Amino acid sequence: MAHQHRRRESELGPSQRALRVGELIRHALAELFARGEVHDPIVEGHLITVPEVHMSADLKLATVYVMPLGGKDESEVIAALDRNKRFLRGEIARRVNLKFAPEIRFRIDERFDEAERIEKLLRTPEVRRDLHRDEQGSPHDSNPDNNQE
Repeated sequence: MAHQHRRRESELGPSQRALRVGELIRHALAELFARGEVHDPIVEGHLITVPEVHMSADLKLATVYVMPLGGKDESEVIAALDRNKRFLRGEIARRVNLKFAPEIRFRIDERFDEAERIEKLLRTPEVRRDLHRDEQGSPHDSNPDNNQE
């Protein structure tokens, strides 16, 4: 039965509880960064956004996606956050009502880079040509419902 539950969770995505806890942790960290409560010169020198926090199914691991404003000094910011993990975990424990404070790991949020890559692809002459052809009804389009016998 536990195996079925685990499989269902992975197929359906995170549980409501995992989403809620992730959002609470995201807000707590964003507030810490905004108020300058992390006393590290690298963290203090950057505006850091926290677009998303993924929680493991058992709520013991929080993967925190961050992005320094302008995408500058990403590796230095991650290293600084890693140095301050213990402090940040303690603050999360204080601010978010959980039985156990999760382990936290920091990752750079790469969604913007991926979106930019897709945007560039969509602007290439080949893709624009294909999109234009599809808008006009390409001869290779076939709808089986319209086939007459």
